[in-house]
Amino acid sequence: MGLLCCSALGKVLLTLGLVLFYYCFSIGITFYNKWLLKTFHFPLFMTLVHLLMIFLLSGISRMLMACYNNRSRVLLPWKDYLKKVAPTALATALDIGFSNWSFLYITVSLYTMTKSSAVLFILLFSLVFKLEEMRPGLILVVLLISSGLFMFTFKSTQFNIEGFVLVLAASCLGGIRWTLTQLIMQKAELGLQNPIDTMFHLQPLMFLSLFPLFVGIEGLHVATSRQLFLFQDTQELLILLATLFLGGLLAFGLGFSEFLLVSKTSSLTLSIAGIFKELCVLLLATHLLGDQMSTLNWLGFAVCISGIAFHVALKTTYSRGEEAYKHRRGPVTDMELLLRSRDDEEEEET
Repeated sequence: MGLLCCSALGKVLLTLGLVLFYYCFSIGITFYNKWLLKTFHFPLFMTLVHLLMIFLLSGISRMLMACYNNRSRVLLPWKDYLKKVAPTALATALDIGFSNWSFLYITVSLYTMTKSSAVLFILLFSLVFKLEEMRPGLILVVLLISSGLFMFTFKSTQFNIEGFVLVLAASCLGGIRWTLTQLIMQKAELGLQNPIDTMFHLQPLMFLSLFPLFVGIEGLHVATSRQLFLFQDTQELLILLATLFLGGLLAFGLGFSEFLLVSKTSSLTLSIAGIFKELCVLLLATHLLGDQMSTLNWLGFAVCISGIAFHVALKTTYSRGEEAYKHRRGPVTDMELLLRSRDDEEEEET
């Protein structure tokens, strides 16, 4: 009995530690982006620097792991790389790029609230592609999240349509991103179960996907900026580069902490942790950044979070029901396994 209690306590402490590890990077990079973009108005350039940093750090990590284990890391052939990794990289790059871009226009609180609508897009895509059946519970989830988002943005004194559309697009792409990411990580033949290997393979295509958008929107402005290429103060340039380097470290830590939390616990844990993280971000935004939120805004946030929590509860109940059905029925077909894996991917996105 004592061993069981120690084991259970160890699992709880591990989960709490991983959640706090995830919170540090997730909350930290949200406020970092908002702070930096107040004076540095090049979000796409900032994102490209972060992608380059993640690629270098993941490459160094792979080398260290290879030396430690005395075993080479996986390196996908070009055919599999372009066919199976490229769509994930494109969706991920646009999700991150649009999210960072939106900070030029909106507050942290509006960003956090709108970003939580990713669950809504996940459900809609699931219904369109017939990965989910139309159930009363799902309709209630959609209504709660939609109503909460409307109440949060209704007559908001700090509402901005450009930023809102950018975050909404990022939420949609985020749903696609995590679905595809889960797909490539679950395919044993690809060998990308380790988050470091996944990040290493994603970054080059993410960089190439976002680079044309950067050239078209920010390229000329960056080339003529006195903060970068036409700098006049070397010390200010070095401080800016160090700041961008710090953002790259936070971005690397965020990606690693997300994958680590899911791999060591479950996607359900990430979903529940995400709910409390959004509440923490909103509280910090109102106290530290002076974001203004009315009673109606807070009520809308509560309604939206209720919808997300209800969705998590539904997924948990449905998963347990499927497990019980599997034990009663016996072996399942490959098609059923595929559908279940896709359903798990949707749970991961939340």
